[in-house]
Amino acid sequence: MKIHQLLSSALEIALTNEEHEFVEQHDHTVKISNLNDHDQRTAQNLVRKNVYKISNDNNTLIKNSYASDN
Repeated sequence: MKIHQLLSSALEIALTNEEHEFVEQHDHTVKISNLNDHDQRTAQNLVRKNVYKISNDNNTLIKNSYASDN
């Protein structure tokens, strides 16, 4: 695969059903303190996959703009 092919095509992120449900159920921003332990672990995985990022104050998850398209 050539560089221009990578740049021109959108890369897809593989999500589990559980992660997909989390993304669908929550808004663009999510207060971490409102999540139970199980959802916090799911959110951690989504941060690792770069679907969400953590705000500067470490209290809020923010969905990355490209993740909104999925």
